Amino acid sequence: MDRILAHYAEDFEMTSPLIVERFGREDGILKGKTAIAEYWKPSISLDPPLKFELLDVLAGINQLTIYYRSVDRNVVAETLTFDSSLKVVSGSSQWSVMPDSEE
Repeated sequence: MDRILAHYAEDFEMTSPLIVERFGREDGILKGKTAIAEYWKPSISLDPPLKFELLDVLAGINQLTIYYRSVDRNVVAETLTFDSSLKVVSGSSQWSVMPDSEE
């Protein structure tokens, strides 16, 4: 976990529908590495580990959007925003609301 969090600013902020589900936070926002570590810990410690199908990576100004299919077959876009030292300062996840066309 420490190796992953080393790429993030101390006051990193994450927004995700999963935060609403797991933590009951209506705004879907967690702030700070400690809170984010608690959010990620269940997924990172899975055995076998999580696997994702990378669909695309989009680059913007100080941002990357990673577009992938998750283990439950949902399509997800995660946008990361970087500061001048290339640490991630914010991230947001968006989930597809369209039915999976492969079913």
